[in-house]
Amino acid sequence: MKMLITGARGQVGRALLHSLAIHGEVVAATRDGSVDNVTLPTTALDLGRPAALADILTRIDPDVIINAAAYTAVDRAESEPELAHCVNAEAVGALGRWAADAGVPVVHYSTDYVFPGQGDCPLRESDPTGPRSVYGHSKLAGEAALRESDADHLILRTAWVYDAQGKNFLRTMLRLGAERDRLTVVDDQHGTPTSANLIATATAHVLQHWLAADTATRHAQSGVYHLVAGGRTTWCGFARAIMDRAVQVGLLARAPQVEPITTTDFPTPARRPAWSVLDTTRIRETFDIELPAWEVGLDAVIAELTGAR
Repeated sequence: MKMLITGARGQVGRALLHSLAIHGEVVAATRDGSVDNVTLPTTALDLGRPAALADILTRIDPDVIINAAAYTAVDRAESEPELAHCVNAEAVGALGRWAADAGVPVVHYSTDYVFPGQGDCPLRESDPTGPRSVYGHSKLAGEAALRESDADHLILRTAWVYDAQGKNFLRTMLRLGAERDRLTVVDDQHGTPTSANLIATATAHVLQHWLAADTATRHAQSGVYHLVAGGRTTWCGFARAIMDRAVQVGLLARAPQVEPITTTDFPTPARRPAWSVLDTTRIRETFDIELPAWEVGLDAVIAELTGAR
C-alpha cells in the first residue's frame, strides 16, 4: 500500500511519517519536495496550486492520501483570506475529486475553529458549526469540498496541537519560561492539548481498521470524527502544567509565575474559540480506540525534550 502524506514537514506530518512507515510504502510530500532527516521517498506538492494537483497525484498513484498540509497561520489568514481558502478549501476539493475518480480514500485534518466557540458541554460532530475567523471558515469550506467530492474520506477534527519540534504553544512557553519570572496566559479559553504523536498513532490505528473494512462499511464510516486527547484545561492550565514538568526534569531551573488573564486582555487579529472541548465518543466507539488524558501526551513530549538535550 502506497500512502501519500502531504504537509510532511509539519508537526502532524512528521509524526505520521513514523507512525505509518511500518504499515506500507510512504511518500512524503511538501511544497518544495524537501524533508529534513528523512530517507523516505519525497515529492513536491503545493496546495497553493490546486489546478496542478491532479497531474501530480496521477504520477504518484497513491493507494491512500493523508492530507496533513494546511494554511495554519490563524492571525495572518485575516489579511490573506484568498490564500487560506485556496489551500484549506480549493485544494482539498481537488484532492477529493482526484481521489473519487481513482477510488482512493482520503484522510484529512480539520479543526475546532469550525465551531463558534460557545457552550459548556463537549462538542459533538453533529453540533452546529459557525466559525468566527477566516481560518475557521476556510477549514469548514475544506470539509464541505471533500464531502462533496464523493471520495471515501475521514475528516479528523483536532485541537491545540503541539509537539517537541516546530512552532507551538509548548515550545513558546518553555522559551518564555527560561527568559521571564512572570507570564500572563489566557484562562477563559477551554480545550484539550493534543500531541502530534497521539494524532499520528490514532490515525494509523483508525486507518488500519477503516481500510480493512468492506467497501460498503468503509463508505458508511466516511465522515467527520473528533480526535483529541482526553480531559480538558485552559491555556493557563496547560502553561502551568508545562512549567511544573519542565522544572521536575531539569528543562527549566525554576518555574515562572503564571498568572491568568482574559481573552480581552490579549487581543489577536483572529477570534479564538472560547470553548474547544471536543467529544470523541464517535471515533472511540467506531474504531475501538483509546485516547489517553492530555497529561499523558504532555509527559511523553517533555520526556522526548529531556532526552534530546
